[in-house]
Amino acid sequence: MNGLLCKSCGTMYPMNDPRWRCDCGDLLTVRFRARFDRKKIVRRKPTMWRYREALPIDDDDHVVSFEEGMTPMIPVDLGAGTLLLKLEQLFPTGSYKDRGAAVLISKAKEMGIARVVEDSSGNAGCAIAAYAAKAGIECEILVPESTSPGKLAQILLYGAALRRIPGSRENTANAALAAAETTYYASHSWNPFFFQGTKTFAYEVWEQLGFRAPDALLLPTGNGTLLIGSWIGFRELKENGLVDKMPRHIAVQAENCAPLLAMFRNGLDSVPAIATRETIAEGVAIANPVRGKEIVDIVRETGGEVLAVSDAEVEKALILLGGKGLYVEPTSALPVAAFLKYPGVRFGDVVAPLTGHGLKANEKMLEIASKGRKKRRKEGRTTA
Repeated sequence: MNGLLCKSCGTMYPMNDPRWRCDCGDLLTVRFRARFDRKKIVRRKPTMWRYREALPIDDDDHVVSFEEGMTPMIPVDLGAGTLLLKLEQLFPTGSYKDRGAAVLISKAKEMGIARVVEDSSGNAGCAIAAYAAKAGIECEILVPESTSPGKLAQILLYGAALRRIPGSRENTANAALAAAETTYYASHSWNPFFFQGTKTFAYEVWEQLGFRAPDALLLPTGNGTLLIGSWIGFRELKENGLVDKMPRHIAVQAENCAPLLAMFRNGLDSVPAIATRETIAEGVAIANPVRGKEIVDIVRETGGEVLAVSDAEVEKALILLGGKGLYVEPTSALPVAAFLKYPGVRFGDVVAPLTGHGLKANEKMLEIASKGRKKRRKEGRTTA
């Protein structure tokens, strides 16, 4: 039966009920029978909408799209081994969050929603603002005061109302929850339709590997938007008999903000309160992810693990990627840093997304590039 299911109390709501959480206050998940026709898939345009029968939009007229998706996946020799990098920074707004925004805003349009609100450290806000603009839906985005200027410019240019919230990322989330009492919450963590978009990452990896699953996925994880979506996608492929295994889902966090690591290592079933410090990987600086238990359950179920890397290790990975012609924001480099740091993850075909473009964080990137240049000069590797 299709619909919106509350895992906590078991209540099922109609698929087109304009709600983002259960009446009991807990999270919802989409119950939907995804179908795949490989003959149709390979004849369609190379976009995420080639998997049309697996996406819960009833009418094609409601699809809001920039023909996004089917990002390249390339093998990159990192010295310690070869990692398959999926270039998600090439989406229209510069991050993989366009996957979730495309499906969520399409569903909002289908339900006749006129206005949405979202909170974000930047990328999800950019994506929701862009797709809402294309759909003709009013949009308000709440961001932490520390959000990168490049992301703020994007949100404003898409015509969204922008509110900068003082304090922590959690303060921003709380402000958005208050706003969502009267406005549809187009949240990348609460709204279940966002994950119906990010699951297409799994479909594309499957197709690009010759219709098979990789051995493992290294995924930067804060709110778990891509990790949960990937798991949904590969689970649906497995349920349809199209893959014979679930890849290991390995969550990578920043050492300065790693609640899921503490949860995983200590065998906990809820997110613990942790001390946090500022990190250059702002996209995963989430001290209390609302779907923390779901994320860690997926990691455990797939035989994965939760890892953490330092800011210094992220900077090293960014410089290495830059030397190979890949310019991505700091959060994107977490999986590469983990691949270099932990030999245990280098088994079989390992896929990692480059989640956001470097142009999103030019100020940080200039600082990192300058530090790397000074280091190379000191070591005598450049005379410039």
